[in-house]
Amino acid sequence: MRIKEILKEKGMTQQELADKMGKSRQALDRQLKGKLLVDTAQDIADALGVSITELFEKRPEAVLKCPHCGKEIHIKIE
Repeated sequence: MRIKEILKEKGMTQQELADKMGKSRQALDRQLKGKLLVDTAQDIADALGVSITELFEKRPEAVLKCPHCGKEIHIKIE
């Protein structure tokens, strides 16, 4: 899931998300670590202002190798 990534993109903390949902951070954390129910996923999507599918989609990423050192360079495509 991309919840942490979306939080970072929006400049939000998990505490702020929990507050918007009317839950404690600990309760939200437990739900994220367990099996996420569809209703909870929809509540998270609503609080983040994204579609539910965005919580689960992987963003395309290009991986290149540096011609000098051989290290991988990851580029997110948006």
